[in-house]
Amino acid sequence: MSEQQQVMAIYGVGAMGGAILDALVSDRGEGDPEVRVVEPRAEQADELGRRAGVRALPAAAAASEADVHIITVKPYDVPTLLESVRDSLRPGSVVLSLALGVTLAELTAALPDGVSAIRGMPSTPARVGQGMTVLSPGDGVSDEQVAAVRELLAPTGRTVVLPESQQDVATAMSGSAPAYFYLVVEALVDAGVAGGLPRATAADLAVQAALGASTMMRETGEEPVLLRAQVTSPGGSTAAALRELEAGGIRETFARAVEACARRSAGS
Repeated sequence: MSEQQQVMAIYGVGAMGGAILDALVSDRGEGDPEVRVVEPRAEQADELGRRAGVRALPAAAAASEADVHIITVKPYDVPTLLESVRDSLRPGSVVLSLALGVTLAELTAALPDGVSAIRGMPSTPARVGQGMTVLSPGDGVSDEQVAAVRELLAPTGRTVVLPESQQDVATAMSGSAPAYFYLVVEALVDAGVAGGLPRATAADLAVQAALGASTMMRETGEEPVLLRAQVTSPGGSTAAALRELEAGGIRETFARAVEACARRSAGS
């Protein structure tokens, strides 16, 4: 499918669907005819038309026009949605499901012949173009289709292709991970306030530290342990702070958190 022919349909405009839509509209400009949204609530559909400038269509109508279908509804709604659009899906199109825990086998069983499936896990920073979406293509998905999906998702941030067997750990490391960092920043802000800083100042300092540290890691490509060492003078104040974090079991706590998240993602 050529770039000119690609039409994307987004089914469900909740938190994640809205984040993807916002990134796409921000990048492409309002009224882009290549984006369709499926929103059954009339008031919400009208609002999307006014705010995002995209066409809101019934599910079957959107399915009949789209080359790439992005499913962002709740996992328990996926079977009903796919049943409602099954007869409208065009051969050669691809369904990208972002519904947690819905497997490629389940998707494939619900799709007609000639329509392929990709399982994905996004992250909410997609809204500001800094998300990460983990993609696991199913059987029959061509390299061209994977490349097309990655290109369509480019305004939301980065993508990586992994086997489905690694999706649950990737969920813990990417999809849920923004919440871990929000919690760290929240804790830092509270500590700064306890130390006498105004909350707005403490928040500004903590957020900039998080942004600066992540940018350093991304742009330098250096290992976190080396960057940490550059900030940590022997016997200094940073070393004292890190000693307290290690004594509190920060590494073990993160390991347990990732494990617990991966287990829940796998349904156990």
